[in-house]
Amino acid sequence: MVRVLRVHPAWSVAAVAFVALMGAAAFRSAPGVLMDPLHREFGWSHGLISVAVSLNLLLFGLTAPFAAALMERFGIRRVTVAALLLVGAGSGLTVLMTEPWQLIVCWGLLVGLGTGSMALAFVSTVVDRWFVARRGLVSGVLTAASATGQLVFLPVEAALVEGWGWRAASLTITAAALLVALLVRLVMREHPRDAGTSAYGATGDEPEPARERGNPALLAVRALAGAARNPVFWLLAGGFAICGASTNGLVNTHFVPAAHDHGMPTTTAAGLLAIIGVFDVLGTVASGYLTDKINPRVLLAVYYTLRGVSLFVLPQLFAPEPGVEMVLFVVFYGLDWVATVPPTMALCREHFEEKAPVVFGWVFASHQVGAAAVAGGAGLIRDVFGDYAVAWYGSGALCLLATAFSVSIRRNTRRSSGEDRGANPARAGS
Repeated sequence: MVRVLRVHPAWSVAAVAFVALMGAAAFRSAPGVLMDPLHREFGWSHGLISVAVSLNLLLFGLTAPFAAALMERFGIRRVTVAALLLVGAGSGLTVLMTEPWQLIVCWGLLVGLGTGSMALAFVSTVVDRWFVARRGLVSGVLTAASATGQLVFLPVEAALVEGWGWRAASLTITAAALLVALLVRLVMREHPRDAGTSAYGATGDEPEPARERGNPALLAVRALAGAARNPVFWLLAGGFAICGASTNGLVNTHFVPAAHDHGMPTTTAAGLLAIIGVFDVLGTVASGYLTDKINPRVLLAVYYTLRGVSLFVLPQLFAPEPGVEMVLFVVFYGLDWVATVPPTMALCREHFEEKAPVVFGWVFASHQVGAAAVAGGAGLIRDVFGDYAVAWYGSGALCLLATAFSVSIRRNTRRSSGEDRGANPARAGS
């Protein structure tokens, strides 16, 4: 008799969330390959184009806590579909633009709001709602979706820009966003009870999470007000702001034009950025696994220190052809790219418990504030000094500051070591 292997519905939901997050990452990565074509066609400076990128990154972060509250109020599926439609509209309308303010509205406002609604607070909401066991691992896998989106789409976008122009790349993003919206509409479910089951790994003893009713904006602001009284929130937010500054703000936005400044073809530089995405998948999944085993404070300190050292080295590695040292940097940086997310989520869960998804949304907002500041600042540095060296060195120094923040976070002694299975209660002795 053939035995049918039953897969828990939580994994189907996680798979759809993975695709949505992968798409959001692909949509966000496009400005890196569009910056030079827009500069050539319209004559807009790198600093001016970076304003749109900065707004995109800022809204990507600031939308996250409100999106988490909206998901609690109206459901994951509705919010995610609406977000994908915003992305499709914002990207598609860019083909009609003739003025820089239109780029700011389309790519900064619409795409920023859309991708922000599918930010890492979305990961936290899905994981907390559908999983009890394997939370660290699933957080790592879903976070890695951002790298996978970059991996899959960035070389395609670069090839489209080189062969067909930047408008073809924008329309491709629109089509992809609409397809992902259809998938989410058909497959995504809100709660385990909608599938007639319980969360993966649940024993039946876990209390049903409290669901607050009311205005989502007020719920998000109330969560921030409560979290702000805890010093741990500011340490996590400060470290994550630096994380965003050194990844999305600097490397994701300016690596391709910086490499192009040294004679490297755009498609080659985009390919290197995609390789970062390959190893980011491995690094983030591994980080999720380690977060279930090791003190997350230790993990964060190691990740930020290694990232800072690598940024000090990077300016010496740019050349028309990528050498062995550049390839080693790409592998190393990829492993570290968003490995910070699973331990940061674990610390939010440890200290803020049922409020963790919305609080993490605010922590993630700080990530994007840092990213927006450096995305715009690095573009201005390039316009003033003619290269990005000051930006690389400054971000490396900030990463060492994030290390200090991480080791300063104390354990929440009110929680027992076994209370949050699969999410790592941050054992002091780890």
